[in-house]
Parts: sequence; structure tokens; C-alpha cells
Amino acid sequence: MESGPAIFTGSVFALFGAALLAWTAVRSRHRRPVAAGVHRIPSVTLAVLAAAASLTLGTWCLARL
Repeated sequence: MESGPAIFTGSVFALFGAALLAWTAVRSRHRRPVAAGVHRIPSVTLAVLAAAASLTLGTWCLARL
């Protein structure tokens, strides 16, 4: 019973992290802004850190099954 929410939560975090990482990579490769009104380097750094944290949290949730 308790594995259902863990699978859902881990999947959501993993999908969000992967999508954010892919979106950031595409935006930075085309030299487009990642966040409106923010310099490119800090916004890319923050987005990559958030994506890595989300992927790590998703992996942790799925590994605890």
C-alpha cells in the first residue's frame, strides 16, 4: 500500500528533473535566456542545481521501495 505514493512521487520528481535539465540544455545551447530578466550564467546554474536535486530526490524515493 505504501509503495504506490512512493512510486508516484519518485516518478514525478524524476520526470520533472529530466525535463528541466533537457529544457535548460536546449535553451543554453541556443544562447536563449533560461529565466526572464536574469543573467544567463546564474540562471543556468540554478536550473541545473534544481534539476540535479529533483533527479536525486526521485532516485532516492524510487530506491527506498
